[in-house]
Amino acid sequence: MSDLEDDETPQLSAHTLAALQEFYAEQKQQIDLGEDDKYNIGIIEENWQLSQFWYSQETALRLAQEAIAAVGEGGRIACVSAPSVYQKLRELCRENFTVYIFEYDKRFAMYGEEFIFYDYNNPLDLPERIAAHSFDIVIADPPYLSEECLRKTSETIKYLTRGKILLCTGAIMEEQAAELLGVKMCTFVPKHTRNLANEFRCYVNYDSGLDCGI
Repeated sequence: MSDLEDDETPQLSAHTLAALQEFYAEQKQQIDLGEDDKYNIGIIEENWQLSQFWYSQETALRLAQEAIAAVGEGGRIACVSAPSVYQKLRELCRENFTVYIFEYDKRFAMYGEEFIFYDYNNPLDLPERIAAHSFDIVIADPPYLSEECLRKTSETIKYLTRGKILLCTGAIMEEQAAELLGVKMCTFVPKHTRNLANEFRCYVNYDSGLDCGI
């Protein structure tokens, strides 16, 4: 091959090559996952650019158990921007509950029909098969600690729920959460796999096992 032909051979930029490698790694990850492994918290890594911070195993379990107790056998649970809770629910009860994950990150599309693409900027842009007030409880963890994000996510929550709400967000959002959703702070304090600068709390609008405080 001549030097001229070498010069004309297309070369991938470092950024493009890195993106391709990430794509192929994710594809291999999905192929390699067994049925029992794909619901492990952390199987999909946090993306800080999307403000993703996974719950600890203990917190995910506590919230999943709370949801199960709240809805009862055969209940319908929506996890809005709360993939750790979805994963733990699926790990605990594969057939006894209907669970959907509403998530912006399309890596979670690996969960098939239970994945609903969700962008809080378009809070009611949902598939027709997701009917209004069709979930016994909505567990939501808005990705950003801002009034705008909470307000828009609240539109989604109120559209989806038949009544019960379990909200996880910063302690600094307590007043806005009460105004928008009528929820009260619980004594249970959720933890994440990484220490966050902002204190997080849980809020509910029903008699909860998370020890709702007044």
